[in-house]
Amino acid sequence: MNFEQKFSQQQRQVQKMAMTQQLQQSIQMLQYNTEELASFLEQKALENPLIEVTVERDYDAEAAIQPVKSTMNYQNNEEFNYLNQVPDTSISLFEFLLEQIHLTMRDTYLRELVFFLTENIDDNGYLKIELSEAAKTTGAQEIQILDALTLLQQLDPAGVGARNLQECLMLQIERDDFAPNMAYVIVEEEFENFANRKWKEITKKFDISLAEIQEISDYIQTLNPRPGALYDGTKEQYIRPDLIIRVTKENEIKVLSAKTGLPVVHFQKDYYQEMSRFEDKDVRRFMKDKFNEYEWIQKSLQQRGETIVRVGTAIVERQKEFFLNPEHPIKSLTLKEISEKLDIHESTVSRSVNGKYLETSFGIFELKSFFTNSLKAQQSKTQNSTDESEISGDSVRKRVASCVENEDKRKPLSDQKIVEQLKEEGIEVSRRTIAKYRDILGIPSSSKRKRFD
Repeated sequence: MNFEQKFSQQQRQVQKMAMTQQLQQSIQMLQYNTEELASFLEQKALENPLIEVTVERDYDAEAAIQPVKSTMNYQNNEEFNYLNQVPDTSISLFEFLLEQIHLTMRDTYLRELVFFLTENIDDNGYLKIELSEAAKTTGAQEIQILDALTLLQQLDPAGVGARNLQECLMLQIERDDFAPNMAYVIVEEEFENFANRKWKEITKKFDISLAEIQEISDYIQTLNPRPGALYDGTKEQYIRPDLIIRVTKENEIKVLSAKTGLPVVHFQKDYYQEMSRFEDKDVRRFMKDKFNEYEWIQKSLQQRGETIVRVGTAIVERQKEFFLNPEHPIKSLTLKEISEKLDIHESTVSRSVNGKYLETSFGIFELKSFFTNSLKAQQSKTQNSTDESEISGDSVRKRVASCVENEDKRKPLSDQKIVEQLKEEGIEVSRRTIAKYRDILGIPSSSKRKRFD
């Protein structure tokens, strides 16, 4: 095989690999809920200087954050104890912080201020109150609030209590003995240039090589921009709908895509034009790759939105009476029926409904809940029957209320524990469904129900 043939073959292999990765990521984007999608796109924005991510905000989107599981990877060092970094996700971040405060801090006024700040930590682990406002609310001096914040930021997970992404990364670097040299200083002094990949300016300022900055960049990718999201329990459960249902006076049902809260990708045109002036082949190749990635992401986002609307519309057409009849009856429906109607694979339907919600005038519902085989229960053996019977959403809500009513208030049941209890009774529902039913019933999360007396 001559050089030209070998190069051509290698080029095809690289292109095929890139297409395979893009296909896999397109599938992931469809499966992600809104918050997971936002996290994925923000990661892409860190890697691609041509991408900027914003969020459509027609309402207070900060108050409607659904926690997501972190995809953080830890460094593999011989002295690094991975198990020590795995949190107990059966409790909320709020509960975890309270336990640490009780165990590590003496009963002083400063500890009371730490408790106050903890109540203002969001699900991602960030402090959502200005120090001046905290001082005004508590009557404390700002220096006392700052001391309390310092104590809070020493708790686990590393990065908790940060006021912005930059501080969050600095807190994590500060604790890591294996962090590359200069990582902390560069994030502290040159965060904007570093994030925008203006690395040549950094090399001149600190007299370091591009290879060293690349090492720091690779390391930063292993840190967690949302340390609080490692915890399944939350102070509150909020659901961001993907679809909105409107019923006209003529009983016509309209399915609309919910734009509010969705991440939006913007093209950094000025940066692209500036970099395109360079004659360097490596720079041109880099910009071409990043431009192609931007176009692919935009196309995948459009396909994702269209697919969810198509699947949602098909479900609504089948379950029309649910939206028109005051009793909200649900007809028998399977993934296969929708996949055959739309001529798409069942797995595509499954990804389109898991973690996706529609909003109606009488509540918010997960798309998955409209498939009757998603809420099945085996009749009790005491009834001498093993036939499966459908369990209504109302019945499940009553069981959720009963579980909460009979729980130990000193150790209230997490949503996952309720899922496990219902499973023992033959009722299989997801944790998200339990969270949705809690919200409908006005039942707060486990951390809010916990009593310390």
